[in-house]
Amino acid sequence: MRSRPGFAPLPEIAAPALRVLFVGINPGFASARAGHHFANPANGFWRLLHEAGFTPRQYAPSEDRQLLKLGLGITNLVPRATAGSADLAREELLAGAQSLGNTIERWRPRAVVFVGVTVWAAFARSFGLLPASRSECGRFAGARLFVVPNPSGRNAHFSRAQMRARYRAVARALRFR
Repeated sequence: MRSRPGFAPLPEIAAPALRVLFVGINPGFASARAGHHFANPANGFWRLLHEAGFTPRQYAPSEDRQLLKLGLGITNLVPRATAGSADLAREELLAGAQSLGNTIERWRPRAVVFVGVTVWAAFARSFGLLPASRSECGRFAGARLFVVPNPSGRNAHFSRAQMRARYRAVARALRFR
């Protein structure tokens, strides 16, 4: 497992009754160094949030705490920074899923959007939820659950247009558009 010591966990950006809680798998080294979510310039998360209609403008990673004003939050399944999600142990994913379940129960967001199928699969396995066959994939603690593609520069499975379409579909379902 490749991990670098000295990185503090990124802060959970959450509050009661959020409209949406976005969940990443874990911070990469660029995000850990910056101290902000989705800070790698190759990651299109902030652009996609804006293009989908979740935000009125494109926010910078350093503005991640400003999302709370829009009723949006961000957290990670696993707090440990790694070069990639392949460096996470199965035990970390399972522990992270349990912790995320507690977070959802505590904050009661209206919706949870899993940023990538890997984070969704770890959560779904832990709670006996069905695999995602479409963007909306059930409910947990009253929250609607959605999965969107991970916009990491490493994700070659989706084009930018396909990612934008998936994020927009979720924004429409949640009445952001």
